[in-house]
Amino acid sequence: MAFNDASLTALRVFREVAERGTLTAAAAALGYTQSAVSRQIAALERAAGTPLMERRHDGVRLTPAGRIVARRASAVVDQIDATARELAGIPEDRATVRLGWFASAGAALVPPTLARLRQTHPGITVIGREGATPALVRALRAGTLDLALVSSVPPYRPLDAETPALRVQVLIERSLRVAVPSDHPLARGEHIDVVDLRGQSWIAGPGDDTSMGVWPGLDERPVIAHTVRDWLAKLRLVAAGCGITTIPASLVPACPPGVRVLPVRGGPSEHRRLLLARLPGPLPEPVARVADTLRTLAVEAVRDAND
Repeated sequence: MAFNDASLTALRVFREVAERGTLTAAAAALGYTQSAVSRQIAALERAAGTPLMERRHDGVRLTPAGRIVARRASAVVDQIDATARELAGIPEDRATVRLGWFASAGAALVPPTLARLRQTHPGITVIGREGATPALVRALRAGTLDLALVSSVPPYRPLDAETPALRVQVLIERSLRVAVPSDHPLARGEHIDVVDLRGQSWIAGPGDDTSMGVWPGLDERPVIAHTVRDWLAKLRLVAAGCGITTIPASLVPACPPGVRVLPVRGGPSEHRRLLLARLPGPLPEPVARVADTLRTLAVEAVRDAND
């Protein structure tokens, strides 16, 4: 079997696995069984004459040949879908940009960016979705996102080990802060001493994602009162006096009444970066317009916060 005989179904499945990072997640997204996904990948590897993925305990990793197939498969599937829309009489929208973001960026930067684009470039349609940074990076590699707002924490390592390296620009670098109920003893001053964080009850992120919930420099095992994924629910729990949580400075304007956000002093400085990531290479004009608007709004947000 030559690769030119590879089926469109196999290419779709391969793209989904490359984006999701595991066979199980891809099977769930496609409505297939895991064994069916495995068979499609195996058929594609036979056609390629070489392994396209490394199966590991934590998921899959594309081989160099797999990265080539992922890039080309995404383009082929997109073209087939565009052909189907044209045959169905659906107008082709050449100004669609696919944007991904992590949760706090979606709450702080994305809404004003989309509002600005409706005023300045109404012909651009942005299709967006939220995800964790690793998932967004995989989606960029798989070709299902054009741009992604991702987060980075010290020591600011590359987003992944794949080649070519993603093109990354720092949009915002801000200090991490702590949100406390406005009637909490910690809310009385203009800052919080790091030693006063000991013994507090925290509202953390789900699973191992406590980086935006518990203070990273805490020198004790934290007491997790609640585990919450949604930012609005997390901040409303703070307002209700149910615990305290860390928060990026960019989310301060979104805090509900009853919450006070303060810097922390006395320990190592904790900063977070908001990055705009994409594949290397020239950008289509609509994607470049969206990227420029994101950068402009990020600069404005930093300026407003410093005024």
